[in-house]
Amino acid sequence: MDQAGHSADGLSFKAYRGDSCTLLAFDLADQHADDLAGFAVEYTDPAGRTHPVLNRLSFDRPVTARTTPAQRRWTPTLQAPLQKFHWVHFPESIDSGPYTYRATAMLFRPGSDDEIEPGPSATLAIELIEDGFSKFELGFTRGYISSQAYAERFKNAPIEPSKPTIDFATAEYERRYRWLGFHGRRLIFDFLDETIADSQLTLDVFAYDLNEPDVVRALEQLGPRLRLYLDNSKSHVRRGAPELAAAKLLAKSAGASNIETGHFGRLAHDKVLIQKRKGAPVKVIAGSANFSVRGLYVQSNNVFVFDDVETAKLYEQAFEQAWTNAPGFRSSPIAARWFKGDAPGLPAFDISFSPHANPKLSLDPVAEAITKAQSSVLFSVMEIGAGSGPVLDAIRALPKRKDLYAFGTTQRLNGALKVTASGRPNSPFIPFADLAKNVPQPFQKEWSGGAGQVIHHKFVVVDFNDLNPAVFAGSSNLAAGGERDNGDNLVAFYDRSVATTYAVEAIRLIDHYRFRAVKRNATKQDPMRLRTRRERWARDYYNQNKPQYHERLLFVR
Repeated sequence: MDQAGHSADGLSFKAYRGDSCTLLAFDLADQHADDLAGFAVEYTDPAGRTHPVLNRLSFDRPVTARTTPAQRRWTPTLQAPLQKFHWVHFPESIDSGPYTYRATAMLFRPGSDDEIEPGPSATLAIELIEDGFSKFELGFTRGYISSQAYAERFKNAPIEPSKPTIDFATAEYERRYRWLGFHGRRLIFDFLDETIADSQLTLDVFAYDLNEPDVVRALEQLGPRLRLYLDNSKSHVRRGAPELAAAKLLAKSAGASNIETGHFGRLAHDKVLIQKRKGAPVKVIAGSANFSVRGLYVQSNNVFVFDDVETAKLYEQAFEQAWTNAPGFRSSPIAARWFKGDAPGLPAFDISFSPHANPKLSLDPVAEAITKAQSSVLFSVMEIGAGSGPVLDAIRALPKRKDLYAFGTTQRLNGALKVTASGRPNSPFIPFADLAKNVPQPFQKEWSGGAGQVIHHKFVVVDFNDLNPAVFAGSSNLAAGGERDNGDNLVAFYDRSVATTYAVEAIRLIDHYRFRAVKRNATKQDPMRLRTRRERWARDYYNQNKPQYHERLLFVR
């Protein structure tokens, strides 16, 4: 099960499984709202060890923009309850078996402004290792290089040499790479290792950015078993571009005839590995993650694997069309329609390949799903400048909708990050320069200068816990220009567990950047801390005219 729930004595408690994490959701009956101090959580792992969930805020230890990682303290939520109605929790370790969570509504003691005592409690159990699909797997990168977690764990250590090459030694960065790349990186390298180990397998690769040294070394080991279609748009052919060095290196091992470059009308933007056995496609990996240092270790990205012959055939058809006749891709059969995938061991899904003659072919179904959403729209989208098209128009219209919970993160090419909320038309953009103070060079310069993307996802989740959940994801930037001019793929998943996993990822990013934005403005006079009874922190969550009201009710429905 991808979710679990329990209610007791006016407390509702629910959990949703994400990628090695849990979205916890709470609600408390209206009559307790004025007494609510927050929620305390503890969990018992499959080995029987019980741990408190910790809070970085407390009643008596203020946090400001000047608070350093060394000055931060974590407090068990029994003493410092979560003053939120949801929380994304990453257990210390992920093992097979149930994780049992206990949530307690912490109440202000009668007559006290900040003394608290336990109220109603509820308990539930959920497994965090996904085993629902035998032929499909989904994983994410952390996108947390600019975070308290990376600062504390790795002391903001760099992730590459000051002058990186295409083949720099990565041993000293390995621990950082494993943590930052997380599940998405593991899926990619497992796929590459499997291909290298079996001499009967060959690999066809679509690559946009290509500079991660271990990826390049893996491709080099394949020798003539590799065919690479590499983007050669402007940024990848300038002097010193690592893609030029990668193409030259791989031409030596694979043979020049096995390396092809192109950019369609604008970009060859796919990030795809297609595994073939004796010439027949058998397995494919795709998503938003470029095979680059930034793509795996700086950016927020998603990666998915289809261990399915028919799906692999579709991706291979797109590859062959690009390989043999890229100019004719728009008018080819593979670009003419959506293709349905629905086989045992897979979620229900459809796939579209671009460039298309008419971008509405791929974008209209996404826009329609957004406009017809019944309860929620969650998204994380890399916005390309002043991108246009029905999907971006539908996302931009979300703040006007007060009838549903709509929340997401976008980032512009100038580096500005926006957290968009329903009912909040004036959601501000947050300059990444203000969020990047703990980022090692050269990323701090790139983020303040605007060239580097951090929110690199391209996904939209509609009604994830309602009757008809859907997710749209892949390499497509969801803009009309890209669907008309770029080589891309877009997958529509119609499955509750896949939608839940993407929804948890969207909430994780929203919470991460909302916290950083609030911290940026926290001063000694107005610091971040837990609110007292008289400050009534939960008031807006019980006001039907406020967007927080929808947020409170959505996750426990």
